[in-house]
Amino acid sequence: MFAKHTKSYLLIHWGKLLTSIVFSLIVFSISGCGKFSSLDPVEPNYLKPQTHSFHGKISPEPLAVSDGARTQLRALIDNVKGASMRVYAVHDNVGHSMDCVKIIDNPYVSGQFIGVYHTLYNNVFKVNLATSTDLINWTWIRELAGSLPSGPASQPTIAYDATDGGFMMAWEQENPGGGGNHVKVVYFSSWSNLQNGVVSKSYDCPQTLSTCAEGTPNFYSASIASCDIGHHYYSNCTVDRQARGTLTNFNSWSTSKQNNVDNAMLYWGVKGNIGDRDGYANFLGYNFGLFEGQYTPNDFSSWRVFLYDYQTGNADTTVIQTDAGSFAFANPTITEITINGYRANLVTLFIPSQGAKGNEAGELIYYTYY
Repeated sequence: MFAKHTKSYLLIHWGKLLTSIVFSLIVFSISGCGKFSSLDPVEPNYLKPQTHSFHGKISPEPLAVSDGARTQLRALIDNVKGASMRVYAVHDNVGHSMDCVKIIDNPYVSGQFIGVYHTLYNNVFKVNLATSTDLINWTWIRELAGSLPSGPASQPTIAYDATDGGFMMAWEQENPGGGGNHVKVVYFSSWSNLQNGVVSKSYDCPQTLSTCAEGTPNFYSASIASCDIGHHYYSNCTVDRQARGTLTNFNSWSTSKQNNVDNAMLYWGVKGNIGDRDGYANFLGYNFGLFEGQYTPNDFSSWRVFLYDYQTGNADTTVIQTDAGSFAFANPTITEITINGYRANLVTLFIPSQGAKGNEAGELIYYTYY
């Protein structure tokens, strides 16, 4: 009787085991895992669609055609520690802090870069010009704006006008003694004139959306005939919000609010200013921009940077990792450059002292080959 039951039990046991093995092989085959070996290449994590969470919110799974490019670009922006080059607290050769620098290739000098930035002198902002061949060491050329009688000037940007070989610049201009912040656009007809501060054309864009302040310009496109300019306006004189305007022939200015752009940052819980930005940055065939957003009003430690997708109108949070662990970042710029014969993604960020670690406060410049 015992032997009979044992035989029956073994038959049932082996039957179940065989069924389990067959089922596992089927699942293994369907999943494709049967083709994996330790010698197979593994797809880098940064190439995979990712979601970011911040303040308890999670972005939706990627659906747009630009998602793959955005994921790769975000990985380059986040990874300061893994950048091909990085330098913190940047100053030029005469000691000016290079705050909020915008950098472009110099089309007239091979291997040289042009940087425009502001520096605070005795509580007065002034715009400066410098050049570099390695993006680490900068040679000051001259002051371009900020001294009397024009009044303080800050937040400069620059673009090369390929249609006639000149340079377009814009900055946030104040009245003598401060106040009246507005966008000022100037044109230098040649590299020589830029170095010597000789302005060929200029236009002070009147305050249109705010009676208090408008500024932090960037160029989406720039020529003498037409400049497409992003900027902020001080909404209800309480908080910075986004706007975009057009300067036509240096004699006509129109601008409008960009509520949809604001909404992309507000979605993530931004309660303070949505101010400076830079773009277009064309990366792998798609246009992106970087925006600053302040989670808590008047709290400089709450500044963060968002990657904006112009194809979808959505923004991703960034998780920027520096060597010392700084956590607040503002005034972003993003530019594709060629350095040492290779293409690279160049980012500049201002690290407020309230969110800086180690000796990282001030301007950060870094680039990564791709």
